[in-house]
Amino acid sequence: MSANQPVPVTVAYGDGIGPEIMSAALHAIEAAGGSIEPEVIEIGEKVYLRGFSAGIEPASWESLRRTKVFFKAPISTPQGGGFKSLNVTIRKTLGLYANVRPCVSYAPFVRTHHPKMDLVIVRENEEDLYAGIEHRQSDEVYQCLKLISRPGSEKIVRYAFEYARHHGRRKVSCFSKDNIMKMTDGLFHKVFNEIAAEYPDIEHDHWIVDIGMAKAATQPERFDVIVTPNLYGDILSDITAELAGSVGLAGSANIGEHVSMFEAIHGTAPDIAGRDIGNPSGLMLAGVMMLVHIGQPEAASRLHNAWLRTIEEGIHTADLYREDLSRQCVGTQAFADAVIQRVGQQPKTFRPVHYQAREDDYEVPPVRQMLPAQRQLVGVDVFLDYENRSPKELGDSLAAVGTRDGVKLLMITNRGVKVYPGGFPETFCTDHWRCRFMAETDGEPVTTAQVLRLLERVSSAGFEIIKTENLFNFNGEPGFSLGQGQ
Repeated sequence: MSANQPVPVTVAYGDGIGPEIMSAALHAIEAAGGSIEPEVIEIGEKVYLRGFSAGIEPASWESLRRTKVFFKAPISTPQGGGFKSLNVTIRKTLGLYANVRPCVSYAPFVRTHHPKMDLVIVRENEEDLYAGIEHRQSDEVYQCLKLISRPGSEKIVRYAFEYARHHGRRKVSCFSKDNIMKMTDGLFHKVFNEIAAEYPDIEHDHWIVDIGMAKAATQPERFDVIVTPNLYGDILSDITAELAGSVGLAGSANIGEHVSMFEAIHGTAPDIAGRDIGNPSGLMLAGVMMLVHIGQPEAASRLHNAWLRTIEEGIHTADLYREDLSRQCVGTQAFADAVIQRVGQQPKTFRPVHYQAREDDYEVPPVRQMLPAQRQLVGVDVFLDYENRSPKELGDSLAAVGTRDGVKLLMITNRGVKVYPGGFPETFCTDHWRCRFMAETDGEPVTTAQVLRLLERVSSAGFEIIKTENLFNFNGEPGFSLGQGQ
């Protein structure tokens, strides 16, 4: 799209320091030749308090779906229950499946222990624990469901490899915890391996997330692009942004098939709101990503190079100012003015940037359609709220009422640890018990009718059922985690 044709962009000034840094970023974008037509919407705290639980009104949704580009300042979510995360709501509702966060060192002008750091976090944005499906199941136990899907994993992993290929990156690393969560994180790792095989020109490796994060914190130069599920990516991207110098410098793109959102990753900083001291850099660099996305790479290059020149000349906001590194401490608007004054100049120490293609010039292929698996019901996990802390008493009672009609009690676990039969007396138990029933004849299927009759017997015996999970084999392989002794 020609820069002479303004591109409609939905703009939200946000809360806290949001209005100040958004004003600064928009002025810098305009000065760099960015041609956008802002449609301003109100989101955040005021909208929450008007009774909209997600912090956004219907007319604002219409703007987002019309412009398909969202430039967003940070917002506040009011304290207390009943309020949804607007970021999570927007990402999931509009299918913004890829969160892209470059983390780059600006040494020696921004203090960091890792002067060669230059990596990109590609975070899955729609599922995992951020599905937000939580339940209180007993007096003592709460549950949050971790959802990992094959289509979601395939989309984000393929995006990471396409991003690497189109941005001249050499390697993609996968972080997961599949040594513990063998099915959910195991699926993510499996999909990563499948897709990596389609990109022989790009190196790939896998790290267990804890040691991977440790290495990213101490040796970030070992990594190039890191792809990871939602929660790990959220944590990792803040860690790496801070390691690079400051969370305040990090911009973020949230890419979807239809709509994309660009924002700084930091919060609203209400303690400094209205004081003209907030750092607009994160939002400016998000603006650079937005300009590339909407087909204005020349303006993106001018803005980014002017920002680099400003940083290397030691003109810093208070969060970055160091007497031994900086030359001048400036406020929000003065920093923006300094960037604007340098539009058209190239950095002298940093390597100048030159954007040529849109970040979404490539299209991630649609997810592959898998053949439906042959599914067979083989048992049921029955979860009970049971206050007596004796696994033996519970197990013996359940065995008496449950082991009939072709179904038997196989085991009981408490917080995932087998406690019956043959548990250890040292194991601490809560009031939340998982009781696994399967066919009396090993390897045989069970029917839905058998499960329903079992539940009726357990309930009639006075036990409080709080949840059930049917156990299936898929193509003959168990679709559930196996307990100890199975």
